[in-house]
Amino acid sequence: MIDGIINVYKESGYTSFDVVAKLRGILKQKKIGHTGTLDPMACGVLIVCLGKATKLVDILISSSKEYTATMKLGLSTDTEDITGEILGESDIWKDLSDEYIKSVVESFVGSYEQLPPMYSAIKKDGKKLYEYAREGIEIKRDKRPVEIISIKDISVEKPYVHFTVKCSKGTYIRSLCRDIGGKLGCGAVMSGLLRNELHGMTVDCAYKLSDIESLRDEDRLSECIIPMDVLLEDYRRLNIKRTSSKLLINGNKLTLYSFVEGEDITACDGELFRIYEDNKLIALYKYMADDDILKPYKMLL
Repeated sequence: MIDGIINVYKESGYTSFDVVAKLRGILKQKKIGHTGTLDPMACGVLIVCLGKATKLVDILISSSKEYTATMKLGLSTDTEDITGEILGESDIWKDLSDEYIKSVVESFVGSYEQLPPMYSAIKKDGKKLYEYAREGIEIKRDKRPVEIISIKDISVEKPYVHFTVKCSKGTYIRSLCRDIGGKLGCGAVMSGLLRNELHGMTVDCAYKLSDIESLRDEDRLSECIIPMDVLLEDYRRLNIKRTSSKLLINGNKLTLYSFVEGEDITACDGELFRIYEDNKLIALYKYMADDDILKPYKMLL
């Protein structure tokens, strides 16, 4: 079984589930998971975790993301993108200046309460919202706090507006386009989306499924496999003493004295550490200041 991560370039027309299913066939292994769903029409970075790295999916999903988006002014659809059924049309955008449109787009930088779309994988009573939507059932949704970290490279080519946006976990770019269109008074839908970056993985280093298949056939698959600790470099590394190795392997709590002397082992409450034995990543541990111990957060054996 392969343990590691692949930066996959998801092509338009595939669902994120399609990518995982195809990789299972290419790699001949079942234990595969993706980090952060991309709409079928969207393309770009989809980090796929293999083997033991699937335990890191929730950490990677929580990362901020960067997209290049295109929205079309003057439309409202049920899916909030260009593929949906048209609910309304307006030509008010023709009277709006490029400068005003840009200022409205920029005004969304910061935190705001976003209503998630009906066509989404959010679950309500054990059923995904898009399943209700396909049955013509409208479900009451609560707004969720999201953060638009930055919006840049805004260009207007009416009726289209292009921009690059960095945002927090849980942000729907379709819904951001909808909200921008609402503030402009003309409506807007997402007409194109490219995920440029997720957790330090960029689109220019991503592999298409066909590339991965070719590397497999040429016995060069290791070229696209990223060790799982590469994406954990934000967490400090600690090396276990041989005398404490058994405690680590068994997933026991550890004291700061369990690690190799001479390392910087001061810690802040809640801080996560990468724990190694003989240069092998064994686990992530969290420091609990009240008890002055490290507790297992994720065992990666």
